[in-house]
Formats: sequence, C-alpha cells, structure tokens
Amino acid sequence: MRIHSLLHRTTIAVAALTNSVLVAIAPAQTKSKLNGANVTAISGIVTGKVQQVGFRAMIQKQAIEYNLAGSAENNDDDKTVRFDLQGDKNRVDQAVAAIRDGTKKSSDVKVSLSPATFDPNLKTFTVVGWNSVSRKITNRYNLVFTLRDDNTTIKKKTAKQVWLGICTKGVAKTEDAGKCDKDDD
Repeated sequence: MRIHSLLHRTTIAVAALTNSVLVAIAPAQTKSKLNGANVTAISGIVTGKVQQVGFRAMIQKQAIEYNLAGSAENNDDDKTVRFDLQGDKNRVDQAVAAIRDGTKKSSDVKVSLSPATFDPNLKTFTVVGWNSVSRKITNRYNLVFTLRDDNTTIKKKTAKQVWLGICTKGVAKTEDAGKCDKDDD
C-alpha cells in the first residue's frame, strides 16, 4: 500500500510538472478561436530601404484593408521598422505578403517574423510617431485605426481613403493640417 501511495504521489508530481511545462510553452501558441475565426498574432522586423518611403503607412493600410489590430513604428536605430499584426490568420498572411513586396520607393525589403501573443482586447492599429518627409510633416503623430465592428475586408482604394481620413484627423489643428492629401503611393 505504501509503495502504491508513493507511486501515486510521484505520478501526480510528474503530471503537475508536465502541466507547468505546458503552461510555460502555451504563450508561444498564437492561434486561437475568436468568434469562430482562426486568429493569429505575429511580430515582425523589416530591414532594407524602409525609411522615408511610406513603409509604416503602407503597413497601416494593410491593417485597414484586412481589419487587423497591432502597431508599426521605427526601431531606435531609425533603419528598421517593427510591427505587430493580429487577426484572422489568412488576412495576416495576405498583409505580410504585401509588406514583403514593400512600397514603390522601398528596396531590399526583408521581413523577419516571430509569434506573438494574441490580445483579444486590442481593437486598434497604431502607427507610432508617424511623420512624412514627402509630405513635409516633421512633427510626429500617432495615427490610430479602430477595427470595423463587422470585421470585413475592404478594397485597397477604400483602405487608402480611410487612411487619408486618419492622417487628416491626426494632424488637424496643427501646422501640418492639409498636408496628408499628397498622393505618393
């Protein structure tokens, strides 16, 4: 009986240890079900000629088109762009494909991806500290897109119009008002 009790306690301890290991691994799993959709979250670093070419704005336009949450910002080195995307896996994949293609003015674009933790409470995509050399906007603004409640995709042209509205609102009542309308992509 004592051996059986000891064996039983050992089994429980191993099971507890196994559960602890699974819990430690769980955050790396980025896929989950949310409202019946297969969702994922990723982080990415973009290298190449990705500064002063509209790259962060392009990433936000992808988020607008595919209704994805996350953010984009320049890294501290001012040579690379960091971004996070989360939402429907197929839409995230389509956005990443466009990011890999880059903008008209970017070149040598390389994207490194890693899994991220999905945040079901995140309902926006923000370009942090955005400015635009081509638009002569030197002040930095946070441009925020709020996800559409109907969770639909929209056409690229419509996404661009939505982005222009976000930009216009973001710089309204500043010395940069009226500078968002420049068509550079």
